[in-house]
Amino acid sequence: MVSLIFAILFYLATILLLGGIAIKIWNYAKTPAPLKIPTMPAPRNGRGVFFRLLREVIFFESLFKSNKWIWLFSYMFHLALLLVLLRHLRYFTQPVWWWVEIIQPFGIYAGFAMTMGLIALLLRRIFIKRIKYISNLSDYLMLLLLLLIAASGLAMKFVSHTDIIAVKAYMLGLLSLQIKELPLSPILLTHLLSVILLMIIFPISKLLHGVGIFFSPTRNQIDNSREKRHLADWAKKLENNNFEREGGRNG
Repeated sequence: MVSLIFAILFYLATILLLGGIAIKIWNYAKTPAPLKIPTMPAPRNGRGVFFRLLREVIFFESLFKSNKWIWLFSYMFHLALLLVLLRHLRYFTQPVWWWVEIIQPFGIYAGFAMTMGLIALLLRRIFIKRIKYISNLSDYLMLLLLLLIAASGLAMKFVSHTDIIAVKAYMLGLLSLQIKELPLSPILLTHLLSVILLMIIFPISKLLHGVGIFFSPTRNQIDNSREKRHLADWAKKLENNNFEREGGRNG
């Protein structure tokens, strides 16, 4: 029964995660940007925009320029999270890809770096007054949920070992729509429930900034306001309507 319940939850969470992200991307793409507001100094062509977004996504450029300490802990968390996620590919592939096998030892200790980064970001929201002022309950809950995922994952490795062979068989079974037996380890179930909850709320949380940055006008716009007039679609319609009215009067 537990295996069946978790299978249903994983399928539901996956649908909500992928569907929610797709809807958000669609909404971002069709949202008008009526003003030219790229953050200066801004690129003057499309190639410059591409490299600006690349630096922002890979190196967190604007955060680095703003605050080196926050950049350090934020970058530590994101880089460690990426390594941990890549390490978890071993549960969904058979045979395991060679490069996934190579990063296994690094992925384990990346869990500690991920936890340290999250703790630092949580303390920042608690003790830095200007950050605390703009923080709401969801900001703390997101960090606590991520901390629970990281801590329970580390606990399965260093405190109470889980049958990872059975876990892998269960995950591979889900990919082929077969429900295998899931180990009834409290730490494992806590870890999986936390991941499911994160998948469900991800599309409606601030964690979606990883997708939203590509649609940010301050980052994806070209500084060509002198060379090309920027006119939103609604403004074009309004201008055309005014032109037609003036033409009718003159006629």
